[in-house]
Amino acid sequence: MLVKDIKDPSFLKDLDINELNKLASDIRKFLIESISVTGGHLASNLGVVELTIALHKVFNSPTDKIFFDVGHQSYVHKILTGRADRFSTLRQFNGLSGFEKRNESIHDVWEAGHSSTSLSGALGMAISRDLNHEHYNIIPVIGDGALSSGMALEALNQIGYEQRNVIIIFNDNKMSISQNVGALSRSFNRIRSDKSYNKMKTDLKQALSKNDLTKAVLHGLTNVKDTIKETVIDSGIFKEFDIEYLGPINGHNFKELINALETAKMHDGPIVVHVKTKKGKGYLPCENDIDGMWHGVGPFNPKTGKFLNETPSNYKQWSQVLSDKLCDIASNDEDIICLTPAMIAGSKLEKFFAKYPERSFDCGIAEEHAATLAAGLAISGKKPFLSIYSSFLQRCYDQINHDICRMDLNVVIGIDRAGLVGADGDTHHGVFDIGILRSLPNIIIAQPKDSIEAQDLLYTAFKQPHPFAIRIPRGTIDYNSNNDELIEIGTWTKHGCLDDFKVVCLTYGPDVDKIAHKVMINDLKVLVINCRFIKPLDHKLIDELCQYHKPVVVYETDMLSCGLASSILEYLCDTDQHLEIHRMGIKDNYVTFGSNNQLRKMEHIDIISLFELLNDLLQRE
Repeated sequence: MLVKDIKDPSFLKDLDINELNKLASDIRKFLIESISVTGGHLASNLGVVELTIALHKVFNSPTDKIFFDVGHQSYVHKILTGRADRFSTLRQFNGLSGFEKRNESIHDVWEAGHSSTSLSGALGMAISRDLNHEHYNIIPVIGDGALSSGMALEALNQIGYEQRNVIIIFNDNKMSISQNVGALSRSFNRIRSDKSYNKMKTDLKQALSKNDLTKAVLHGLTNVKDTIKETVIDSGIFKEFDIEYLGPINGHNFKELINALETAKMHDGPIVVHVKTKKGKGYLPCENDIDGMWHGVGPFNPKTGKFLNETPSNYKQWSQVLSDKLCDIASNDEDIICLTPAMIAGSKLEKFFAKYPERSFDCGIAEEHAATLAAGLAISGKKPFLSIYSSFLQRCYDQINHDICRMDLNVVIGIDRAGLVGADGDTHHGVFDIGILRSLPNIIIAQPKDSIEAQDLLYTAFKQPHPFAIRIPRGTIDYNSNNDELIEIGTWTKHGCLDDFKVVCLTYGPDVDKIAHKVMINDLKVLVINCRFIKPLDHKLIDELCQYHKPVVVYETDMLSCGLASSILEYLCDTDQHLEIHRMGIKDNYVTFGSNNQLRKMEHIDIISLFELLNDLLQRE
C-alpha cells in the first residue's frame, strides 16, 4: 500500500513486523519529501514513526484516545488516519494543519500548540469516561522536554492520586526543540544509563516475549496490577507520584513497542511507558542536530540538506538584532543576565550563551519559573533580559503581574514572534500580548519600526528602572548598526506628509516605513505616526492631533481588543477630547494558519485595505 493510499489505521492489525518496518521506512521517505516542499516540523516526526505506528496497531482510534504533546509531532498520526493525500497543503492556507485539529479528523481528540497540556487533558478525559461508565484507553504521548514543565508535574501529581487508567507514553529523545536542561533531564539520564534498569529492561523483554503474562491476563487474573508489577520498574520520579513505570523500551523496535503497549493496556491504574527514540531518525542532518535547526524548517533540498530560503547578506532576523545588541551592551555591563524558556536557538541567543555562559540561563519549558527567576535577579541588582515568544508569554501572566510589575522591577522582556506568525496558526500567533500586558501598572511596552530603533529601545530599556517589554515580529529586517541613543519614554515620531495633511494614520512596527513610503510615492496627504510606545502613549502628540480635527486611522495587526486604538480612546474619554477614529485590527476571533499576507487579507488588515480606507477619507475631505 502506498502511503498516500492509507485511509485509516485498521490495516495495521494485519501487518507483521517486517511489513511494519517497511511501512516505517516508506513513511520516513514520505515525510522528508513532503516537508522539504512545504516546510514543517521534521525532526520530531521522524523520531516517532515506529511509536505512532505501534500505538495505532495496538489501540483502536478514535475509540481509544491517542494524542500528542505538543501536537507538532502528529504528522505520522495524520498519515495513518487518512490525511497523507493532503500533505501538499501542510501548513498552507485552507490546508492541513501542522498540529492536531479536531475539525480535521475524528482521530484528533485534543488540540495543543503549547507543551505540557496533555496529561491534564488526559486525566479530565479519564474522569469523564469513568463517570459515564465507559471503557476505552486514553494514551497521551509526552516528551521529556514537556514533562519538565510545572503543569505536567501538577498533572502527574493528581494522576497518581486519582489512580485512573491512563497510559502515559513518555517519548524520551533527550530533546525538546534543542537539548534539554535541568535536574529532571539529569534524572532521566540516570534512568537510561543505570545498570539495574538495563538489566530489568532485559528481563522485561524476556518476560514479554514468552507471552505468559498475556495468557494469564486473558484467563482472568484477579489482580492484574500485582502481576504486571513483576515486569514493571518503580522508577524515580514516577514512583514518587505512585504511577507504575514500564521501560525503557526501544522506540524504534516494533516487537518491544507492541509487547510493552499490550502489557500497559492490561494494567489497572496509571502507567508510564518509557520509550527511547531518536529525534530526526532516518535523516542524517536531523539526527546530528543538537541546536534545534531541524525542529521546524522551511523548504529544503532533501538530498543536500540545504535550506532554500536564505537571508540576504544585509538582513538579519529581528531576534538576531536584539541578541547581538544584548551582547554588545553586556560587554560593558556585567550585571546583564539572559534568560529564556527553552528558546536559545529560536530567539538567536547562541552567541550570548557562548560568550557569557555564567550569565546565561535556559530555564527549560517553564515560562512561569523564568519570569519569577528574572524578578529575583532584578530585585538583587542584576539586569535580566527575558527572551520569550509572544504566544508563550501568556503562560506567565501572573508572574509578570505579581512578581515583576507589582514590585516595579527592571526586567527587560524581549517579546519574540509578536504579531501574526503564519503557518503555525492560532496557537502561535503573537497577537494577544499587548492586551495581556497593557493593563499592568509600571510596565512600558514598545515596538520598533526598524533595526536601529530596536537597538536603541533595548539600550534605553536598561537605562531606566521599570519593567520594559520590546515586541519584535518573526522574520528579517534590513540591518543597520546604531550609536546607542536614548529614546524618551512615551514619544512617537512623525513620517509621511508632515504639513497640510488631511488624514492621520497611527501604527507601529515595520508597517510604519512601508506605509510612509507608499504615502510619499503616491503624494498622499497622510501623516503617518510611529506609535513606537504602545504604553505609555504620547499624550502630547494626541493632544496636538485633537487640534487639527482630522480623521485618524489606527492601524494594528494585533487584536483590536485592548490594543492601541482602545488605549487612545480611553485617553480621549478621560480628557474629554474628541478624534474621529477608524480602527483596523483583528476582530474577536482566532486567526487560522497561512502566509501572513493571506491572513492579513482575510482579516481585512492588509496594506491594500488600509489604503482603500485612507483614500476614502481623503476623497471625503
